[in-house]
Amino acid sequence: MTPITGIIITLNEQDNVEEAIASLAPVCDEVIVVDSGSSDDTVALAEAAGARVIHQPYLGDGPQKAFAVPQASHDWILALDADERLDDDAVAAIRELSLDDPRKAYRFKRRNFAGRHWIRAAGFYPDPVTRLYNRTTSGYLPKKAHSSVQAPEVVDVDAHLRHFTYRDLSHWMQRIDQLSTRDAWAMKERGVTPSSTRPTLHAMTAMLRKLVLKGGLLQGQDGMTVAITTAFHAYMKYAKLNELYENERADR
Repeated sequence: MTPITGIIITLNEQDNVEEAIASLAPVCDEVIVVDSGSSDDTVALAEAAGARVIHQPYLGDGPQKAFAVPQASHDWILALDADERLDDDAVAAIRELSLDDPRKAYRFKRRNFAGRHWIRAAGFYPDPVTRLYNRTTSGYLPKKAHSSVQAPEVVDVDAHLRHFTYRDLSHWMQRIDQLSTRDAWAMKERGVTPSSTRPTLHAMTAMLRKLVLKGGLLQGQDGMTVAITTAFHAYMKYAKLNELYENERADR
């Protein structure tokens, strides 16, 4: 089997990091964890699980995921978030890949969970994500939020990742707070200007997209939950962007 380096980025992921590393172990010859200053036991647990830990203050999503790539021992990179796991079918599929064409990257279906509940509604499944790529031709875009792998060719693999997105609904709300703050910061870095109408417009667009285009209106409670939380996230990131500019003006 062609050797693969697994890469995980972490910040206070002591509840996830061991299982993430164990998930990569069947197909990766080495695992690198890029930690951005965890104050819990993430680093110690990662090292005990056999990963090589590199310390790097957070650079943003894409740059952080790309940081360890030059230090990997192998050209083929398998990048997981700390709350993702390879399903058995993904392990089997990766073992069968020839990996003889560096221009190809591989995209997997992702099962997103809230607690023990698999959320399938309103676009939460199959949620395809590219995770396996060759660093000589491909890599994460230098976006500070919601980055993705850019590759000359992407091949869909009929296999799954499990994504333990939220511990429960309360954690879902906490993550929206955290991610909307990060998104607002990233937008300001890109020069996105404030707008009094943009929060509402984006929230309404997100709601309609999830309810109508993604079918959430016909998918019961899960469909409505996804639509409402997506709209709330959209509203808050633009509202927080406005707040960043307001605070900047007040500090002058």
